Amino acid sequence: MKRFLLVALTVGLLAGCAPKTVINTYRVPAGGLSTFLTYTPGRTPMVSAHRGGGDIKGYPENCIESFEYLAKRLPVIIECDIDLTRDSVLVMMHDQTLDRTTTGTGKLIEKTYEEIRQYRLEDNFGNVTTFKVPTLEQVLRWGKDKVVYTLDVKKNVPFAKVVEMVRRTGAADYSVVITYNATQAAEVYRLDPNLMLSVTILKQEDYQRLHDLGIPDRNMVAFVGVKEPSPELYKFLHEKGISCILGTLGNLDKQAAAKGDQVYKKFAENGADIMSTDRPIEVYQAVK
Repeated sequence: MKRFLLVALTVGLLAGCAPKTVINTYRVPAGGLSTFLTYTPGRTPMVSAHRGGGDIKGYPENCIESFEYLAKRLPVIIECDIDLTRDSVLVMMHDQTLDRTTTGTGKLIEKTYEEIRQYRLEDNFGNVTTFKVPTLEQVLRWGKDKVVYTLDVKKNVPFAKVVEMVRRTGAADYSVVITYNATQAAEVYRLDPNLMLSVTILKQEDYQRLHDLGIPDRNMVAFVGVKEPSPELYKFLHEKGISCILGTLGNLDKQAAAKGDQVYKKFAENGADIMSTDRPIEVYQAVK
């Protein structure tokens, strides 16, 4: 009996001392996302994981398990994609079809959410996982105090549905809505003037269009393209307090893989405040 009690006590103590999962989150105060994302000279560049993963074996894009895998290893912004099922459920999916990223086939818009739930996700190497397609609601609820999101709203998804879900889940403090032109940005701003917007600014005229539509600088994070912009554009935006996202996904990531990850430091020195990448761990190791 004494031996049993000693073993039980030891097991209990070990269980109580088991290490907790550590999430390396960006600390965003309540109502403070605009301030958090304002350009700050000398700040360590932030890392945005394109599609929230996919290029890490066993971790598909656009799923909570992949987001968590990254958040355990670095403070991360998760760029992720939202589309609709036939019964109008907002789910996380980049492609219009299921073939590449799931065990299913056919168009997403032709499937109900109940049908989607039977499929499993695959990583970018074709490995089938046990993970399922999450809903936007599940993703937003999971992300609180863990990550910042940039939400890529696919073309057949009404912005109003996404904004309503962000409100319902209380996710405005850690969610940025991606827009691709001034008209879209103005629409989202009208829906909720407190939301942060990722806006495409490749030249100063792009900024002027947004400004003329009444979108304040404090609501903007500027996506400056997938190749480095001019120093003048960085300077122009930084003087307005607007942080800049450089899309290293694609050619710039390939350049870094070939020449060495130190090139990410150079991108940061040139003006990139956030790097949207398919190599988030490598970027973080280079710039942290």
